[in-house]
Amino acid sequence: MEIRDRYAPSPTGLQHIGGVRTALFNYLFARSRGGKFILRLEDTDRTRSDAAFVQNLYDTFAWLGIPWDEGPDVGGPYAPYVQSERCGLYQKYVQELVDAGEAYYCFCSPERLERIREEREAARSGETGYDRRCRNIPPEEGAERVGAGESHTIRLKIPLEGTARGGPQITRFRDQLLGDIEWKNEDINPDPVLLKSDGFPTYHLANVVDDHLMGISHVLRAQEWLPSTPLHVILYRSFGWSPPEFCHLPMVMGQDGKKLSKRHGATSVDEFRRQGYLPEALLNYVALLGCSYEEGKDLYTLGELAERFAPEKLNKAPAIFDYKKLEWYNGQYIRMKGDAELAELALPYATEAGLFGGKGKGPGPEERRVFIAAMPLIKERISFLHEIPEKLDYLFADPPVPAPEEFIPKKSDLSHTITLLRLGRELPGELALLDDEGAEALVKATAEREGVKLGDLLMPLRVAITGKRVSPPLFPSIRLLGAARCLARVDRALQGMGGV
Repeated sequence: MEIRDRYAPSPTGLQHIGGVRTALFNYLFARSRGGKFILRLEDTDRTRSDAAFVQNLYDTFAWLGIPWDEGPDVGGPYAPYVQSERCGLYQKYVQELVDAGEAYYCFCSPERLERIREEREAARSGETGYDRRCRNIPPEEGAERVGAGESHTIRLKIPLEGTARGGPQITRFRDQLLGDIEWKNEDINPDPVLLKSDGFPTYHLANVVDDHLMGISHVLRAQEWLPSTPLHVILYRSFGWSPPEFCHLPMVMGQDGKKLSKRHGATSVDEFRRQGYLPEALLNYVALLGCSYEEGKDLYTLGELAERFAPEKLNKAPAIFDYKKLEWYNGQYIRMKGDAELAELALPYATEAGLFGGKGKGPGPEERRVFIAAMPLIKERISFLHEIPEKLDYLFADPPVPAPEEFIPKKSDLSHTITLLRLGRELPGELALLDDEGAEALVKATAEREGVKLGDLLMPLRVAITGKRVSPPLFPSIRLLGAARCLARVDRALQGMGGV
């Protein structure tokens, strides 16, 4: 049997972590078995579907590097892969259900359905859903009313008859993760609508028809869809089709044990992307949410994940989304980047921050050279790409002279700090020509000769040159800036402190 699974989002919002994980697990499962991964757009919600969300989906998965074998943009043997373009199919198949007595025409108006709901609420009734008023309309009468143009929907007949032993009707199916599932039919949404009055299918009809016609062998989806599965199984049986294998993935929760949402932090991939996460880090971490691969290994390529993925490695318990853990992954992948690649990834953030002389202004040739050369200075000190501009701003513009107290080492005073900075002023000319080892030897020798602590000598010099008490390594910074710029900054600092 060829493995065929799919990601079938509704384009009614931005792609978020839960959807990405569902798509990723389907992709990994298909690749692990030599199968096909399909994208299908379930855009039957005509009021909320939007072309902008479709584009966001394409952009998101292009950025993540997850391709599909068949889909709206790449085609395939079961095109079209957009449900709004397949309405004729749904109307054909739902009519087959009506003709077979598995579904029926419903003529109840929205006003009547709303009135029933309000009456039940007022009576505090436990009943929910449709009251099946039209279920027993003779088929001939129903067809006549439809032929006369009466507005209608088509509803599925949920089996109500008891078992041979007198017990309630049960729908059973097997889930690859959760095992055997039993669901009382009386607990299923009563006779749900399959085809709406505008001729568009509901999610349930379109989902089942498309999965069958597209040869979907496995459905991997979030556990929130588990209550819909008995209905889908009934629908498959009503058509006389065999359902696919189901696997309902563990939920993704926040640290508070509630379903992951915006209140926990970023959830849309766009937000993570804006914050400077790398796609490799996001994929690696998301792949581990509810699944284990190999003991003692944390970092995986997409190919390695595909080699190791299997449904039996999934956890039944909900997965907890840990932003700190994701931050760690992001830092690891940042440090694995080459200098030129990291600079290219960071360039949009630097340009947006105005690092090169104005918001939106790109670097000139020399600025680009310095920007690339500065990557080793901050690579070990950042977790996000958006942090880079702020850490390197002193390389591209003279920083404001800090307040005098910022220059003063611990247990020192302003007068002694001025003396230290005057000593430090003699160093940049030589430091700019030395490697780190030579620079450290020179500064140590100077500190010993003058009888001062090494840290005390370097602190005022660092603040004068970078504008910060905590900065990227000083010696490489001096080499990138050049002796003349460093001396000019030291003189500005001395003047600001009253030392000149």
